[in-house]
Amino acid sequence: MCSPEEEALLRLEEVFSATLARINSLVLQPLLETTPEPSDPRGREHLRLLQQLHQSSQQLWEVTEESLHSLRERLCHQDSVGLESLLLLCGADRVLQVHVEYIESYTSCLVVQVFQKAAKKKREYWRRQRKALWQLLSGVSSEASVGTALAQALCQPLAHHVQQYVFLLLSLGDTIGEHHPTRELVVHAATVFGNLQSFMRQALDQAMATQALWHTLSSRLRDVLCTPARRLLQDSQDIPVMVTPLRAERVLLFDDALILLQGHNVHIFDLKLVWIDPGQDGCMFHLLTPEEELSFCSKDPQDRTVWQWKMTQAVCQALRGKKDFPVLGAGLEPSEPPTCRCVAYTFRAEGRLCQATYEGEWCRGRPHGKGTLKWPDGRNHVGNFCQGLEHGFGIHLIPQASEDTFDCYKCHWREGSMCGYGICEYSTDEVYRGYFQAGLRHGFGVLESAPQALQPCKYTGHWERGQRSGYGIEEDSDRGERYIGMWQADQRHGPGVMVTQAGVCYQGTFQADKMVGPGVLLSEDDSLYEGTFTRDLTLVGKGKVTFPNGFTLEGSFGSGAGKGLHTQGMLDTAAFPPDPSSTRKRQLGVGAFPVESRWQGVYGPFRDFVSAGCPGDQQEALLGFHVQNARELRKSQEYLCCERSQPEACAGRMEDVLDELLQHREPRALRECLRKALGNSLHPLGKLLRTLMLTFQATYAGVGANKHLQALAQEEVKQHARELWAAYRGLLQVALQRKGQALEEDEDAETRDLQVHGLVLPLMLPSFYSELFTLYLLLHEREDGLYSQGIASLSLFPDTKLLEFLDVQKHLWPLKDLTLTTNQRLSLVRDKCFLSATECLQKIITTVDPREKLEVLEKTYGEIEATVSRVLGQEHKLPMDDLLPLLIYVVSRARIQHLGAEIHLIRDMMDPIHTGGLYDFLLTALESCYEHIQKEDMRLLRFPGRWDSREPW
Repeated sequence: MCSPEEEALLRLEEVFSATLARINSLVLQPLLETTPEPSDPRGREHLRLLQQLHQSSQQLWEVTEESLHSLRERLCHQDSVGLESLLLLCGADRVLQVHVEYIESYTSCLVVQVFQKAAKKKREYWRRQRKALWQLLSGVSSEASVGTALAQALCQPLAHHVQQYVFLLLSLGDTIGEHHPTRELVVHAATVFGNLQSFMRQALDQAMATQALWHTLSSRLRDVLCTPARRLLQDSQDIPVMVTPLRAERVLLFDDALILLQGHNVHIFDLKLVWIDPGQDGCMFHLLTPEEELSFCSKDPQDRTVWQWKMTQAVCQALRGKKDFPVLGAGLEPSEPPTCRCVAYTFRAEGRLCQATYEGEWCRGRPHGKGTLKWPDGRNHVGNFCQGLEHGFGIHLIPQASEDTFDCYKCHWREGSMCGYGICEYSTDEVYRGYFQAGLRHGFGVLESAPQALQPCKYTGHWERGQRSGYGIEEDSDRGERYIGMWQADQRHGPGVMVTQAGVCYQGTFQADKMVGPGVLLSEDDSLYEGTFTRDLTLVGKGKVTFPNGFTLEGSFGSGAGKGLHTQGMLDTAAFPPDPSSTRKRQLGVGAFPVESRWQGVYGPFRDFVSAGCPGDQQEALLGFHVQNARELRKSQEYLCCERSQPEACAGRMEDVLDELLQHREPRALRECLRKALGNSLHPLGKLLRTLMLTFQATYAGVGANKHLQALAQEEVKQHARELWAAYRGLLQVALQRKGQALEEDEDAETRDLQVHGLVLPLMLPSFYSELFTLYLLLHEREDGLYSQGIASLSLFPDTKLLEFLDVQKHLWPLKDLTLTTNQRLSLVRDKCFLSATECLQKIITTVDPREKLEVLEKTYGEIEATVSRVLGQEHKLPMDDLLPLLIYVVSRARIQHLGAEIHLIRDMMDPIHTGGLYDFLLTALESCYEHIQKEDMRLLRFPGRWDSREPW
C-alpha cells in the first residue's frame, strides 16, 4: 500500500509541472520574443542566456514529468511496482544534474541583470501582465519592480519545490524500516536534495553579490571584468587585505580569477596558474604566478585565514573545472591544489617570453615538465622544461622571413640553452649533428651542406664556442680537396694535410687559412717536393724536387704570367732510383697530430657519461641519438616531431646493459658480449663505435683515400680499439659500483694491449676495414702489380712443370693425388697438386680478422705438410729449403689478389703476442713468397736455380 508521503510527492510533482508550464508561457516565451539590435552585442548575449535558461527549464519540466509518471505507475500498480522504481530514488543524481544546470543558467542571467533589462524593453507588456505574474509569487512586495518579479518567478517555485522534496523524502524515510531494501535509496535522495538546497542558496548569494559588485565599478571595468559565468567569492572591502608589491586598492577573488585593481590598471590572474605558499608569519601568505610573486597580509590573522582558505578552495575548484557541491570547499576532491598542473598561458611581461604562449605542465608558477612554447613570430619550442627554462630534449623552430622555411634544432637543453648532443637542420639545407654548450656548437660535430649547394662542403671535427677549433676534417667538393688538420677561430691554423682528388697531397703549417713556411708536396707518381708553394700548388721560393727515378732538382722556383714554372738550381742525375720501401715511408700527418688527442671530442662525452654513473636520462645528451633527416620538410607541424626512445626506456635499457656486462666477464662470453654490443646502435659502445666510423670515413673515404695517409689511418684504428676497451672497462666499473661489488684493479699496459689487440681490435676492425684496406691497396699497388704479373706468368705452367720450375724435389710431388682420364697426360694436368692447401689459403680473403687470417695460414702450412707426409708415407717436417718453393707453388695457384696489401695489414694489425712465434714465422714465409713472385726472373720464367735458405724469412 502506498504511503501518504508518496501521494504527497505525486501532488507536488503535478503542481510543479503545471507551474513550470505556466512560467514558460507567461515569462520565458515573452522574454525570448525580444529581438536585439544587430549593433547590440550585449543584447545578443542576453538573448543567448535566455535561450539557455529556456532549454534548462524545458529539461527540468521533462524530468518532472518523468518523475510524475513513475509516481503514477507506483500508485496504480502497488503490488508489481516497487518503491525503488521512483525516479526521485533510482535517478536522484540525474534529477540533481538537471536542477543544477537550471540554477547555473538562472544565476548567469541574474548576474548580468537580464531580467531587469528585458522588462525595460517591454515595459508596457509586463505592466499588463503584472497581476498574472504576481500570482506566481509569494512574499514579494507589490511595490517591487517587474525585473525583480521576473527573477523571483523563475526561482521561487523551484526553491519551494526542492524544500518540499527534502521534507517528504525525510518523512518517507521515517516510515521505512531500518533494514528495508529501499531505505538506502531514500536516504541518499534526501541527502542529495538537501545538498541541492545548500548549493542553490550559495549560488544565489554569489550571484547577488556579483551583481551588486558590478554596480560599484566603472563602466570600463565592467566591460573588462563582467562575464555571465563569473562569481564573486571575496572582496577586500568586506575583509581587508593588503597585497605587495602591487599595492592594490581593491582585491577581488572570483571563482576563475584573482583581480587586483590599482588605479586605472587591472591585474588579472588565472586561478589555474596560482600557487599558494603559506607564510611563516601568521598574518601573511604568498601567491606564486607565472610572472608575479605576491604577498597577502592582514592585521587580523582570522582575516588572513579566510582569504587563504577561500583562495585555496577557489584554485581547487578552478582546476577541477566545475563548482564544488554542495558548497565551496565541500567537494569529495582533495582540498589542497596540486603542485603540478597542465594549463595554457600567454606571457605579457617584457623579456624573451613576451607574448609567447606556453601550453603544458607547470610547477609552482614555472613551466616544468613537457610543454609547447609558441611566439607570435612563428618560433616554436616543444620539449621538456625545468623551473621555467628549456631543459632536457626539445625541438626548436625559428622561421625564416625570406621563404616558408625553418631552422630546426632537435637538441638537448640545459637551463634555457642548447647543451649536449643535437641535430640542427637549417633553412639553407645545411645540417649539423654534434654537441652544443651554452647554445653554441662546442665539442665534436659534423656540419654538412646539401649536395646541390653552390659550394658543397662538409666539416667533421671539433668546435669551440660556435667556431671550428681543434682537429677537424673539411671536404670541399667543389675544389675536390680535403683538409685534415688543426683549426682555430673558424680558420685553418697549425699543422695540416691537404689531399686533392687528383692524388696530390701536401703537408705544412697553416696560419689564418693560408699555408706559411716550408712544406712537403707529394704527387701521384711519387715525386716529392720540399719547400714553399701556394694553395693552388704553384712552387715558389727555395725548394727541392725528388723525381720517381731518383733525380733531384734543388734551387729557387717561381712562375710568371704566361711563362709557366721556371727554376734556377742544380739537377742531380747521379742518384739511383729510390727503393719502393722508402717511397712507402712517405706518410703524412704522423707526428703532426698525436693520435691520442685527435678525437677527444668523441671520447670525452663517453667518459663524462661513465663518470656520472651512466644515468639513463643523460645517455642521449652525452652519447647522441639518431633521427631521420627531415631536410625535405618545410612546415612547422611536420618539423615538431622526433622519433626517439623515451628517457624511461633509456634508463631501463641502461640497467640491462650493465647487468649483461656483469654476467659475461669470462673471456669467451665477453667476446660474444662485446660483439653484440658493438653491433647494436642503441648500446653505448655501439653508439661510440658508429661515431668513430663516421670520423674515419670523413677522413679516409673518397678524396681521402690516399696512400700517404695509410700510417695515419692505421694508428687511428688502434687508438679507437684502445678507447673502446677503456669504455668497456668504465661501464664495467659502474656496473660493479651499482651492485656494491669490489671494483677491478687498474690493468697494466701489457695486459691492456693484449686485450685490445686480441679481443677488441678483431671485433671492431670490420667497421673500418673498407677504408683501411683501400689505403693498403693504394700503398702497395706497384708491388701488387708486379706480383700479379708473376702470378700470370706462373699460371701458364702445368702442375708438374711448375713444380719442376720452382725446383721442388720430385719425391715431394703429390702425383698419387692425380686421377687421370684416358685422354689426359700427366704433364698437362693443371691446378690439381696441393689442391687442399690451395683452397685453404684462398680463405684468407674471406675474413677481416688478422687472427683468423693467420689461422688460415697455419692450416695451409698444415695441409702442405699433410700432403707431403701422405706422399712419403710417413710424417714429415719440411725444412726451410723445401717449404719455400712449395709455399710459392700454393700461393701461385691460390691467385689471391692484392696479397701484398693483405700481408702488410695482417702484420700491422696482428696481436703482438704472436711476434716471434709460429704465426710470425709463417707470415714471414708468405712475405718471402710474395717478394720472390715479384722478381724479374719469376716474371720472365727464368729458372731460379737453388733457393738461398739464408734469405730473410
